[in-house]
Amino acid sequence: MISALFCGLALVVAIILDRQPGMANVALVFYILAYIAGGWDALIDTFATIRKGQLEIHFLMLFVAVGAAVIGAWWEGATLLFLFSLSGALEAMAMARTEREIRSLFRDSPKVATLVAASGAVSEVEVNLLLPGQVVRVLPGSQYPVDARIISGQTAADESMLTGESVPLDKSPGDSVFGGTLNTWGAVDAEVLRPPSESAHVKIIRLIREAQASKAPSQKFTDRFGTPYTLGILALSALAFCWWFFVAGLPAWGFTPGHPSALYRAMTLLVVCSPCALVISIPSAILAGIAAAAKRGILFRGGIALENLATINRLAVDKTGTLTKGEFEIAAIESHPEGGNDELLEMAASLSQQSTHPLSRAIAAAWLKKSGRSADRPLEYESISGKGVKGMVRGVQVVQGRRSLFSPQSWVVQLPPPSPGLTEVLLESASLSGRILLRDAPRLESKPLIRALQDMGIKVAMLTGDRPESAALLAGELGLDDTRSSMSPEDKVEAIRGWRNAGEVVAMVGDGVNDAPSLAVADVSIGMGLRGSDAVLEQADVILLKDQLEKVLTAYFLSRKCRRIIRQNLVISLGVVLILGFGSLGFSIPLPVGVLGHEGSTVIVVLNSLRLLLVKEPRKEPRTGIT
Repeated sequence: MISALFCGLALVVAIILDRQPGMANVALVFYILAYIAGGWDALIDTFATIRKGQLEIHFLMLFVAVGAAVIGAWWEGATLLFLFSLSGALEAMAMARTEREIRSLFRDSPKVATLVAASGAVSEVEVNLLLPGQVVRVLPGSQYPVDARIISGQTAADESMLTGESVPLDKSPGDSVFGGTLNTWGAVDAEVLRPPSESAHVKIIRLIREAQASKAPSQKFTDRFGTPYTLGILALSALAFCWWFFVAGLPAWGFTPGHPSALYRAMTLLVVCSPCALVISIPSAILAGIAAAAKRGILFRGGIALENLATINRLAVDKTGTLTKGEFEIAAIESHPEGGNDELLEMAASLSQQSTHPLSRAIAAAWLKKSGRSADRPLEYESISGKGVKGMVRGVQVVQGRRSLFSPQSWVVQLPPPSPGLTEVLLESASLSGRILLRDAPRLESKPLIRALQDMGIKVAMLTGDRPESAALLAGELGLDDTRSSMSPEDKVEAIRGWRNAGEVVAMVGDGVNDAPSLAVADVSIGMGLRGSDAVLEQADVILLKDQLEKVLTAYFLSRKCRRIIRQNLVISLGVVLILGFGSLGFSIPLPVGVLGHEGSTVIVVLNSLRLLLVKEPRKEPRTGIT
């Protein structure tokens, strides 16, 4: 930008001096200074591409500027370089804004960590020296140095820099935390899960950089025709020069206002046909789209995924962890005698808080939410492998577990089996018995998403290995018409292949290792959240960092918006080239006008692409789709 502004200043001074008697030579010096300032970056880029055996836009601009100087049209050539360098500076600033949108997602990673030795000794070490299995201490207000698992203490983690979720998540022993996220209020000790180079924070940064480098199909097209197009425009300009000189009778070179020479008109044709706007139209939209998505908790792994998602007409969705939260919640409590539900839950929570089993975690969390405090710690706690646990709760022997643990008891035999989709935990004490019924919590917030996609003509199908009864129950709650149950990973792959063979474009959403094969075979693969398996994160074309299925709609909306902006950019860039090109062939367009139209279209397509950064989240409304 400094070079462009210096070029403009020197140009203004040169024009003023050029109109003063006897100052022509001084004006020429300022014209040359304007040439150097405005053309220096283009000259460096031109040498770099020529060494690769390529010709591109910068070469055309320099060629025209030199040609203008040869015929004495110094101010026109300097004006060309000023507008070209100014346009390039504005493009760079626009792209820098896109980069800032991405960089703003990440705070600086911590450089040192507090290591806790087995003896209890504490020391400061560099983060990149941490190894899996070591224990680190993280104080309130500090960032977690690596991906780790809490082993002592309670706190909350601000994961907004990764997921965009503004509400801190509570963390207690057994919970995972991600490197780079913020420990909000409690001091905790955490066990390192993986090396710093493999943390979720580093992975996401790497994936975004790879996405920026990845080129969309339309962008690859414009890259392929760059050099042939440049050579073609040079040939066209040469033929036009010959026509204007040999047939139309224009002078070969020189410049007289109102009477352009053949070379002057050929230079103008070169300028207006240079595809600056066309070349920048697609990558600017792709980069802005990737940045806009990342800001909203969606990671597109390149322009290919960003363009292709808009073309799908079927969405296949895994059940567990996708249509459900992968976390159990209590559906009902049955106590005998009746009226002892709270006491039953408290006893169950006392035993459950000793276990990391998903059912136990759900029971302990339910009691904590209900009472606001942890249950009493049991005495004489004993785990019975594969069956359950037992212990003394407030001086009373309590047994908790599966039916096989209670098979001799008549009260268990008389219990009806749980309804489809429910899992039971049985509990017995001297004065109270009963069961707690739990279910994998459905993502009811996904229902509007499913309805919106269906209203837009996208078929939504659930693929699950669960029982038909459980699958049907969830499908009814979410409004799914197409449900396929009792499916192995191989069955899911065959189902997706069948849809693709029938001509459908299929996107698959999953979160576990068993989903990786079906994700690989889909046209577009979508991974659920940072908590998904590494196989999914490496395989997925699109990653929903917030672990929210409804973000599929936002991703789809951004993809459609990006494709629409790319088409608009192509119409603008090609339209300007065609209008000015035919105008230059049929009429005498002044070189500054051609330069202004050419560079103006370049700035317009870049600004049009930046509109993607301002896109709002789509609303999900039944029977209206997205708005």
